Amino acid sequence: MRVLVIEDDRELAHAVGVGLRRESMAVDLAFDGASGLEQAMVNRYDVIVLDRDLPGLHGDVVCTRLVTAGGEGRVLMLTAASSVDDLVAGMAIGADDYLGKPFAFAELLARIRALARRTHPVVAPVLSWDGLEMDVARHRVSRGGRLLDLRPKEFGVLEVLLSANGRVVSAEELLERVWDEATDPVTTAVKVTVSRLRRSLGDPPLIETVAKVGYRI
Repeated sequence: MRVLVIEDDRELAHAVGVGLRRESMAVDLAFDGASGLEQAMVNRYDVIVLDRDLPGLHGDVVCTRLVTAGGEGRVLMLTAASSVDDLVAGMAIGADDYLGKPFAFAELLARIRALARRTHPVVAPVLSWDGLEMDVARHRVSRGGRLLDLRPKEFGVLEVLLSANGRVVSAEELLERVWDEATDPVTTAVKVTVSRLRRSLGDPPLIETVAKVGYRI
């Protein structure tokens, strides 16, 4: 899952980014409305966490432009004001959800995951394939009853492959959905991570390489 956090409070933005990355999400940060809007227009995000009270380009304007552009990313608006009128105003301009500050990280995480499920086709809370089970919410993967210790990127790649349900997933799609914008697009990160993931999953092999196309379970 790839998330964009647009928040001018840098300390808060970095804290949220660290927390989401620990949950195997790819996270990009922007600290003002103009740069956040630019990033959202260029990259594909599952969820955009948008502070309403941004300097320069207000969060309401950013949200309106995102909705007008017809992007797939769901918008979770953050604000220090949490009155009913603010909630109504935020939803009226196209925000998909609304969370008042201060907030508990666990609630933010739950809302992001709920919005991501609306971005993509409905996926079962526990993904399984040939003795392999992935509980996304609990961040647990097991095979044949043995708990596996996966690195965050391995977890992210496996989630995308399992969600594809046998469809071939290109390296480009994996790079877009699991890594953030700081990753070099010509990097071997996907190939290396898939190789590590194969070793972590053990035998018999579950991930197939489709030459010049991508990977599939």
